[in-house]
Amino acid sequence: MIDAENQIFTLVATELRAAFPGLYVTGEYEREPKQFPCVSIEEKDNAVWRNCRTNTNVEQKAAVMYEVNVYSNKVNGKKQEAKQIMAVADEVFARKNFSRTMTSPIPNLADATVYRLTSRYQAIVGPDGQGGFVVNIR
Repeated sequence: MIDAENQIFTLVATELRAAFPGLYVTGEYEREPKQFPCVSIEEKDNAVWRNCRTNTNVEQKAAVMYEVNVYSNKVNGKKQEAKQIMAVADEVFARKNFSRTMTSPIPNLADATVYRLTSRYQAIVGPDGQGGFVVNIR
């Protein structure tokens, strides 16, 4: 299995933390974030890209999908804060040739005073032969 999750998470999380000092970033879904603002970056899908299998059925590339959730609990300006944070994540994914498939506010059922913005990104990834990965637009 091609697994670039840690590399992609680290890339996005590093840039988010640099842009927003004190930002809590996690690789798992947060039903009730422990601190705010919060960003979760999760790989939600990883499937063999069949068009790129070898004759011996060796996986060459994988179709991946990442979901980013931004949570803000500011009394004033929580929507704007979430959008600013998401814009940075969006730029990082775009720079790595991911295609954004959706962005939408999602009701935060655990606490309605928290604003939650969700985006999903897809790409085809493969190993670069040096422990890294390459990304192609799907």
